[in-house]
Amino acid sequence: MSIFTVPPAASIGAPISDIDTPALLLDLDVFERNLDELQARADAAGMALRPHGKAHKCPAVALAQIARGAVGICCQKVSEAIPFIEAGVRDIHISNEIASPGKARLLAQLARHARMSVCVDDLQQVDWLAAAVQEAGAELTVLVEIDIGHGRCGVADLELMTRIAARIQSLPRLSFGGLQAYHGTVQHVRLPGERQQIIDAANARIRQARARLESEGLPCAVVTGGGTGSADIDFASGVYTELQAGSYAFMDVDYSHNQPSGAGVSSFAHSLFLATRVMSRAAGTHAVLDAGLKSMSLESGLPQVWNAAQARPDVVLACTGVSDEHCTVGRGAEAASTAGTTALSALPALGELVLLVPGHVDPTINLHDSLIGYRNGVVETIWPIAARGLSR
Repeated sequence: MSIFTVPPAASIGAPISDIDTPALLLDLDVFERNLDELQARADAAGMALRPHGKAHKCPAVALAQIARGAVGICCQKVSEAIPFIEAGVRDIHISNEIASPGKARLLAQLARHARMSVCVDDLQQVDWLAAAVQEAGAELTVLVEIDIGHGRCGVADLELMTRIAARIQSLPRLSFGGLQAYHGTVQHVRLPGERQQIIDAANARIRQARARLESEGLPCAVVTGGGTGSADIDFASGVYTELQAGSYAFMDVDYSHNQPSGAGVSSFAHSLFLATRVMSRAAGTHAVLDAGLKSMSLESGLPQVWNAAQARPDVVLACTGVSDEHCTVGRGAEAASTAGTTALSALPALGELVLLVPGHVDPTINLHDSLIGYRNGVVETIWPIAARGLSR
């Protein structure tokens, strides 16, 4: 038994300048505007919004989204849904396939406490689910995932899609809900014209699949998919009944590289920051922050230093490298100073708080225990990231 207790990173009512680092900070004003913006656009388009819980893994965030009109949430893994159900979320779509009968049995148990749906792309998965719900005395909605160009999961052959849907519909305690059609790659296509071209081809595939199902007497009530990077096109497409956006609540460096089209991704602002402190300036040419790979994800690139006073990325300082527990900060490419090393006077002071925008928000959040929500520089709430690490 441990005799030591790690103190909390923050206290409600304290200024954010007092927090212990590294920690995740959430600007509540910006976060709430992001939620309101996407919900308003979904309502105007007549589409349901089903935000993705894998982005935040935080029941408090899900409840805030549902309070604004979201029909429920998505989870990517069955175990990930458990904390959301315990917090009162009652409509969860597992936007993924299951890999074993054991996962089907867990899902069936959850379906006794919430309205659950799940994706399949193989007849074997249907049989696993059918056996599990029969044993649990539960009911489950099942969607067939189709591949619309992402090249990951999903049925490519429409004949197989139809056979899977018919099999679902024929089994007790299972109901065929419709299609999942998700194109993850297009979320990060930078140019709006190129995004539109890819999505047009994907939407044609969705229309073809839906028509095939309906011609076989299999009504397709739901087409779920889309995301933050394609939301503006998805709303106008007429093919989706619900949108699965997730990152819009927070934003990250990767999404900031997308060029908007119309009321596009630029409608959303950065609300989530990794709070760090300067732990060394000994080199004289750069500062070293107290957060590294164990506090942030780098597969989408380096984080950006955030200028809180100007609410924009810093143009003087930039991250130049990251290791396990360190992040080096030096002169940014846009700095007005002449070429050369960063002057010591331009670096943040030892112990100074430095905010970073994560390169990719989803896996970064999964590295932390809580979101520290603040307003006007003061900690207002601390939300547990209760689904952290639940990847089974």
